[in-house]
Amino acid sequence: MLVRFGYVAMSVNVANASPSKTMTATQFAKLADREAALRKLERIAEENIHNTLRLLKHNRAHDIHVFRFSSKLIPLLTHPATEGWDPFPHLSPSFTELGDYAIKHAMRTSFHPDHFTVLTTPREEVLRASLFDLSQQTRMLEAMGLDDRSKCNIHIGGTYGDKVTALARFRSRFPELPSAVRSRLTLENDDKTYTALETLQFAEELGVPMVLDLHHHQVNPGEGEPPEELWPRVQRTWEGTSLPPKIHVSSPRSERDIRAHADYVEPAPLLHFLHSIAGFAPQLDIMIEAKQKDAALFKLVDDLAREKGIRRIDGATLEVVRRI
Repeated sequence: MLVRFGYVAMSVNVANASPSKTMTATQFAKLADREAALRKLERIAEENIHNTLRLLKHNRAHDIHVFRFSSKLIPLLTHPATEGWDPFPHLSPSFTELGDYAIKHAMRTSFHPDHFTVLTTPREEVLRASLFDLSQQTRMLEAMGLDDRSKCNIHIGGTYGDKVTALARFRSRFPELPSAVRSRLTLENDDKTYTALETLQFAEELGVPMVLDLHHHQVNPGEGEPPEELWPRVQRTWEGTSLPPKIHVSSPRSERDIRAHADYVEPAPLLHFLHSIAGFAPQLDIMIEAKQKDAALFKLVDDLAREKGIRRIDGATLEVVRRI
């Protein structure tokens, strides 16, 4: 089984390359000339996109084929203060350059909207904001020229005191999503509410791929099904996408703070999982969610490459054989 590793949005090795520079809504409101304020936002967005391109070039140099874009490439994009603003015509050349590079070097890319983007909400204003957020992240991917293999990963959302009703709201809204948004969605289990099994069952029902988060499953296991037992079904949700399945890995920061992400990833639990599924999956992509970003990736790959049954293919790709 080939396993490729990626990281989230920012590098600790590339200096002055933040893709998430911003202006707060308070700062925006203090600028008397609204048009000048909007032009400043566009300049910040151009810098964020340029820095993202720098990160992709860094990734290519280190054989990193999987990457998650920052959801904050365009500051205040969905804030009410900028209503009516369309920065995409101005940013089109920058987005095109970024997307062309990702396509040329066959990089797998994605977005992960924040936890405020929920389709189970009973509040109309939250739903409108969530739909707008998804549409704008989809629009960014389209501006890069990336097809629906570049996904937007979300959690199912909250329960609001009634999980059955919350799921019914999501279920009824899903077919009404624009096809460009719907075709990019993946569902991930969370660390408090929807377990891996619940998320898998819902993903199967809706016909969308599932991103299995091993850390979330560790702290919110439900009935305690080992993740490797769920794997054959998780893998099947990716059939027809022309993409290998993707999982998320991270480690608890501490025993007292088990939900927060540590700086690095403990290799042993992941190694056990990889050996367990190696006979089922020809390829797997892993998104590392660790505070030390690409440094955590390099350390994890080095740690795993020293283990029996693991062969290094390139800087961020391993081959795993199933343990007998």
